[in-house]
Order: sequence, then structure tokens, then C-alpha cells
Amino acid sequence: MKTSKELILDHAAYDLNQVVADLDEIRRYNPQRYEMEQLTAVVYEDFENKICVGYKDLTDQEFWVRGHMPGVPLMPGVIQCEAAAQLASYFTIKYDLLGGCKLLGFGGLEEVRFRGIVRPGDRLVIVAKLLRVRPRAMIVCQFQEFVDQNLVCHGILRGVPLPEELAAQLRPPEQIA
Repeated sequence: MKTSKELILDHAAYDLNQVVADLDEIRRYNPQRYEMEQLTAVVYEDFENKICVGYKDLTDQEFWVRGHMPGVPLMPGVIQCEAAAQLASYFTIKYDLLGGCKLLGFGGLEEVRFRGIVRPGDRLVIVAKLLRVRPRAMIVCQFQEFVDQNLVCHGILRGVPLPEELAAQLRPPEQIA
């Protein structure tokens, strides 16, 4: 595993203006909607090395702006981690890395550190690399997040398949705005 100072992927390896998956494409794989959608676009996918890059453009309309904190809105750390989890979930489901998993949930976070602040108007760039995959059981993913190429958050997350009956209860994408 790389240390927090070592980049998972050099910034020059991806172009934030070359969208691989827009919001509609992300919605094909991720069920989150409305306030809980934490990805704007995916700009890089490397299946062979299991690396994915996406971003979230933050506006002053985010659900947390009014209350976290009044007058000085800061993106909550837990939402930063959620953004990384959604990127890892997108990649895992799209490429069927867990073998038939339709819905991925949080299994845990480790070694998460916050190194900077994220505010409305920022573009939060997320780089995720799958470290381990246990089919039908779990993924382990390293992530790094940046604002203007400055590291603001990093850590390890675990994703676990959620029960099939939950996935079956999801409304079809065409029924969700």
C-alpha cells in the first residue's frame, strides 16, 4: 500500500475535462439520488490496475451547507468518505468485481485522515484503487481526495455486498429523477 504522500495516480494521467461517465451513466450503477449523490462525473477508469478517478463539483446548494457550519460551510468528512465509497461502488458494480453484486454498502473505514478543507465552489477529485477483492464477500480500496491537486483526505475503505432482497427493492433508474 502506498503512503499518504505517494499518489495512487499522477495528476497528469487523467484529464478532468474528458468525462468517461456522466451523472446518467453513474446512476446506472449507483442507487444514490438527490442529496446523497456525491459524484458529478468519472474521468478515468483503468480496469487492469483497478484505478478509477471521479469528481464532485460542490455548490452552495449542498444539503450540509446551511448547518455545517453557518457562515463557514465545510464539507463534512463523512460525506467526503461517502464520495470515495460511491466511486469505488460504481467501479465495482460496473465491472462486476464481486460476482453478481448489485448493491454495495460500507463495510468499514481505516486510516482515514483529513488534510485540508473542502468548501462550496471546490471540485473534489477522488482517486480510488482496489487493493483486494474477495468475490461475493468484500472489496478493500485505497482512496485519495484532492482540491486543486492538494491532498485533503485519504484512507482505506471496505465495501460489502448488501442482501439481494435490498437490491430487488430498488426502484428502476427510469423511475428515479
